[in-house]
Amino acid sequence: MNGRTVIRQYETGKRNFSRTKLRGAKLERADLQGIDLSWAYLRGANLSDANLAEANLMGSDLVNVDLTDANLSEADLRGANLHKAEVTETQLTRAKSLRHTIMPDGKRHK
Repeated sequence: MNGRTVIRQYETGKRNFSRTKLRGAKLERADLQGIDLSWAYLRGANLSDANLAEANLMGSDLVNVDLTDANLSEADLRGANLHKAEVTETQLTRAKSLRHTIMPDGKRHK
C-alpha cells in the first residue's frame, strides 16, 4: 500500500490501517487524526507536518521516519520504534504514552 491509497481510504472513512506495510510512504501534510497505525511498518516514511493527533501508533516501526513538525498530541506510541526518527522532545511530550518506546537515540523509554 502507498501513501496516496492510505489518504484516499482515510478520506472515505477508513481508520484501521493496523499492520499495514507503508515503507517509505509519502504522507507529509496528511490529516490522519485518530488513524490506527498500530504495528504498522512505516520505516523511512515521510510524515512531516502530518496531523497524527490521537493516532494509535502502538508497536509501529518508525525507524528513520521524518516526523518534523508532525502533530503527535495524544498519540499512543507505546512500544513503537522511533530509532533515528526526526522528531523533537517537545513533540514526544505531547504523546499519550511512550511506555517501552525505543527513542530516536536507541534507548528504551520506561
